[in-house]
Amino acid sequence: MFRNFKAYRPLQVARFVKTLFKGKLHIEGIGSFEFDGGKLLMPNNENKKMLSVMSEVNQHIRQLSLMPA
Repeated sequence: MFRNFKAYRPLQVARFVKTLFKGKLHIEGIGSFEFDGGKLLMPNNENKKMLSVMSEVNQHIRQLSLMPA
């Protein structure tokens, strides 16, 4: 599954990744990411912004996993 986000909203991206578990996404102005196992994977390039986004989204995914239903 591929999704294009027009704006960076970390919680929205985290919910998408957690729900679909595996696929690709693109965030306008930041770049493209792959996700597997319900987490964003390390981007191929060493872009600090992309690494920061990956870390923040994965943190939100962990927090969503800890929340009771």
